Amino acid sequence: MSTALVKPVLYSYFRSSCAWRVRIALALKGIAYDQEPVNLLKDGGQQFSTKFQAVNPMQQVPVLKINGIILSQSLAIIQYLEETRPNPRLLPQDLKKRAKARMISDLIVSGIQPLQNLTFLKQMGEEKNMEWAQHNIACGFKALEQILQHTAGRYCIGDEVSMADLCLVPQVFNAQRFKVDLAPYPTITRINKALLELEAFQVSHPYRQPDTPAELRA
Repeated sequence: MSTALVKPVLYSYFRSSCAWRVRIALALKGIAYDQEPVNLLKDGGQQFSTKFQAVNPMQQVPVLKINGIILSQSLAIIQYLEETRPNPRLLPQDLKKRAKARMISDLIVSGIQPLQNLTFLKQMGEEKNMEWAQHNIACGFKALEQILQHTAGRYCIGDEVSMADLCLVPQVFNAQRFKVDLAPYPTITRINKALLELEAFQVSHPYRQPDTPAELRA
């Protein structure tokens, strides 16, 4: 069977912001896929199983099996989807805007999200989790708010949805989980609200996934 005819498989966890980015991209590009849930908390973390380590030696989600290859790292996956299925576009045609979209994506993916992910929080200990997460998200959002004031239209880069938006929404969700005061970030808040009105962001939401616990299901 041709690899093009095999439905892609996404290894995902409902509340993983990295996996959510990829779910948004798949939804925007209209790519049907199957999900393979990987519970990051159950059984000591299913990502640490021998079975999953064979899929991704980094023991992280997301992982996408597509076109006969296995890809990990959310931005690498999104950029592969962009290059193989260019419509609708997730990176602006204008090279300066494209660079800004990548910059904002990297700011969130490298500069904010890792500092409040499960691995870091476990090392911090439960007593300091909330304070640590709030501090690091607030530091990142302070910078991001200033940048977006110069790049934003309706969304992060003008009025077209870009890769930057796929990174923003999951990070705002995390900020809300950790009870970060969003009042100082009106641009972030406005863009997030506009994006959550789009179907692709709604169907990919953590509370609407196959592995979403019943008590959280929207």
